[in-house]
Amino acid sequence: MSKNTDDVVFHFPPDFLSAVVDAVPLLTRGRYDVITFFQGCGVSRQFLKSVSAKIAADPKYSKYHATREILTHLNEIGDRGLTARRQVVQRVSQWEDFSTCYPDNQLKARGAVATVAQLVNQKDSFTRMNIERERAQEQHRKEREAELTELQRRRAELASVKDELFGLYSEQNPRRRGKALEGVLNRLFAASGITVREAFEVRGEGEGHGIVEQIDGAIELRNQLYLVEMKWWKEALGRTDVSSHLVSVYGRNTGGVFVSASGYHDSAIAEFKTALAQRTVIMVELEEIVIALSMDHPIEDLLNVKVQAATLTRQPLVYPLGKPS
Repeated sequence: MSKNTDDVVFHFPPDFLSAVVDAVPLLTRGRYDVITFFQGCGVSRQFLKSVSAKIAADPKYSKYHATREILTHLNEIGDRGLTARRQVVQRVSQWEDFSTCYPDNQLKARGAVATVAQLVNQKDSFTRMNIERERAQEQHRKEREAELTELQRRRAELASVKDELFGLYSEQNPRRRGKALEGVLNRLFAASGITVREAFEVRGEGEGHGIVEQIDGAIELRNQLYLVEMKWWKEALGRTDVSSHLVSVYGRNTGGVFVSASGYHDSAIAEFKTALAQRTVIMVELEEIVIALSMDHPIEDLLNVKVQAATLTRQPLVYPLGKPS
């Protein structure tokens, strides 16, 4: 007996009880054979004695009366009748030897057993469907809880990164401020759900070549990799200030993102426009990120709009949230 079937027949529902009441008398010849059948299913001897007494006292007390009374009793005693109920279902639904029946009843008995077996299969299938639905609902609930937990974690991380970024405006040491910006923006990208690789260095292959290239970070937007450069200088960046980043982009099959805290000269913008003929490169002002954080606007959306503009209109610098003052 499968676990699902056990669960279904924990109590006999009316249709199933009636089917068993019809079947058991056909599978037995005499009224006392009914007692023997249920005794083999584990029904208590004490209760069966009371049924035997009724059989002895009343010739009209039929096998059907005895069967119904015993099954009703098994329902009423709840957990204490569980084992016996399981045995009844198993024995009736799997009955194979119809030689114990009266010859005239064998065909009816086969039909009664088939009816019980069909009900078991139907209820078993229904239970499996319920179990699968409940399992799917539980899985959905766990996934939703995990999503909410991750969302709360990201919101907390964004709030922390936002505070740290705003705090950099009070840092007076340009070198420390610029270095800190790399870490803050990489954490901001990660907290925004953007795949990030932290800053890394490329060293020459020959002995003593040392560091030949330094990348502030890399991010992935819509399955495209972008090298990221960040600078917090006092003056607006010109052509020579951004060209090394473009060289790094040209040397790889990637796009490029440049973030500047001090804006760009027209020469830098022109250099990026030229680069758009070969690579997707965009320019970001740090103040745009500050505005997005203040508005709770997704950073990924800000970058994607810029990528779209660079791709469609060949404009490396647009201001989706308005130009910073």
